[in-house]
Amino acid sequence: MSMQSIASPVYSFTPPRRNSLTHIPGDEGWPLIGKTLEVLADPKGQVERQSKKYGLVYRSHLFGETSLVLLGPEANELVLFDQAKQFSSTLGWGRILGLLFPRGLMLLDFEEHRLHRRALSVAFKSGPMKSYLADLDTGIAARVAQWKAQPGPMLLYPAMKQLTLDLAATSFLGAGIGPEVDEITRAFVDMVAASVAVIRKPLPGTQMARGVKGRKRIVAYFSEQIPIRRAKGGGDDLFSQLCQATHEDGALLSTQDIVDHMSFLMMAAHDTLTSSLTSFVGELAAHPEWQQKLRDEVASLGAAADAPTTFDNLEAMKVTEMAFKEALRLKPPVPSMPRRAIRDFTFKGYAIPAGTMVGINPLFTHHMPEIWPEPEKFDPTRFTDEAQRNRHRFAWVPYGGGAHMCLGLHFAYMQAKCFARHFLQNLEVSLEPGYKPDWQMWPIPKPRDGLRVLVKPV
Repeated sequence: MSMQSIASPVYSFTPPRRNSLTHIPGDEGWPLIGKTLEVLADPKGQVERQSKKYGLVYRSHLFGETSLVLLGPEANELVLFDQAKQFSSTLGWGRILGLLFPRGLMLLDFEEHRLHRRALSVAFKSGPMKSYLADLDTGIAARVAQWKAQPGPMLLYPAMKQLTLDLAATSFLGAGIGPEVDEITRAFVDMVAASVAVIRKPLPGTQMARGVKGRKRIVAYFSEQIPIRRAKGGGDDLFSQLCQATHEDGALLSTQDIVDHMSFLMMAAHDTLTSSLTSFVGELAAHPEWQQKLRDEVASLGAAADAPTTFDNLEAMKVTEMAFKEALRLKPPVPSMPRRAIRDFTFKGYAIPAGTMVGINPLFTHHMPEIWPEPEKFDPTRFTDEAQRNRHRFAWVPYGGGAHMCLGLHFAYMQAKCFARHFLQNLEVSLEPGYKPDWQMWPIPKPRDGLRVLVKPV
């Protein structure tokens, strides 16, 4: 099937008039700013207070528009599984990411999304993943060795951010990127920072202006490199894989497709993984008993400190995976997910018109006490096989779900386990007495003070 015939239709929509949503309970807050400042200040507390007052479906006013919040596993299933294809991810994420990461995979819908996802999946098959693991393993081992040589206090978040950025550059762009790597990295960092900036227009001197400039540099670099990579052939890095990827009709991805997908995938792999790994290590620092259980599991692998990590090693790290999943439950890397309804629909007895912006909230679902007893407690046993079988399949959604389930989730698990193996084999991490990390939970969770930890050799 020709890709020219599959481009997503351009949905024209008009946000519904305010009186078309007044039958739904809620509080739209102050004129113009609505509830936006409340959400930015305390996203978890705000949604919990609103749900207690109005229920699992309520009306709000966020970022200049009246919208609906749909909460709980059933809402997650309705919106993410979307069997009826009635929610647009393009029109949900577009106003947030569209200027900097246009037409990334998460910003495509329906058949076009399916075809692009299928084309991109070649980069996450067994062969390339083995190559990524080798690069990750080498990079992580070297960085942990540096940390081991400098024991004492460390700001975990910036250290993890630099590590994941370096790893993404190597695994995604290839070890031979050359002297341009620093310039490309800076441009990419500016794009990521701009994607969550408060000022959404590229006014002079703003982060958004720096992000737009960074995107121009990234576009120029990828556009120049694509014909070079195609002529060279081979290459195990993700960029080289995408340069050879084809659609179902045998056509190569276009230059613009590769530029857009590379930009988006690097953003997703870097920023969300930084958050997740920081949360994971922070929980181990706060819970030394679980840290020791994971260290014992790593020791049971029987791998020498300088031996490469294998897929068999990763498969055997069951307790580590449970602990990582629990960290993602407590601080999901994408706390809320927007969509726009493209058709009228009904949920929980409420008739909701086409054009309505709706949001689901993994952060809320992950802390519902009726699903997760003592929801603030770090308890990896929630993710035993038996415990998972007895829960709603959309009760835990850190990677989304349905057609838009994160394409790189296995890459994330691979990197997290590989990191845990080297970190726990070499280092012990703890918090200073009385210290309690303060987290900013939106748009992507991160510790406000960088998360101070103490590291020392095992």
